[in-house]
Amino acid sequence: MIRDSEWQILARWMKFNLVGAIGIGVQLVCLWILTTCGVGYLFATGLSVEAAVLHNFTWHQRFTWRDRADGRLSGALGRLCNFNLTTGAVSILGNLVVMRLLVGSTHLRPMLANMISIAICSVVNFAVSDRWVFRAIAGAQ
Repeated sequence: MIRDSEWQILARWMKFNLVGAIGIGVQLVCLWILTTCGVGYLFATGLSVEAAVLHNFTWHQRFTWRDRADGRLSGALGRLCNFNLTTGAVSILGNLVVMRLLVGSTHLRPMLANMISIAICSVVNFAVSDRWVFRAIAGAQ
């Protein structure tokens, strides 16, 4: 029998992945545009990941962890900083390392390598977001 708390985690995981799927589109479109314009794949990857991180934060704040928002601008800005320092760093560093290995060493196409990079980073990002960035505020629920 699945407990209510487990259903909540599953529902939040599903929301996280829905937002992330749209964020993947943002990231891949940015990567495609930048690399098509001649920007190097590593620099283009970093910029594309940051665009997706900002997109994802906005939707996680308003959708995935909406029940944990306190409505204050200072709270949102603090979470944005924490999100960028954690999931942003995991995503950017993880993507750059995996892209360097897959594109630079094995000559895999950047778009496919980027999708593999995203998949590798997503589980860590959910755990960090749920337990730290968007953690429940004591007494708020």
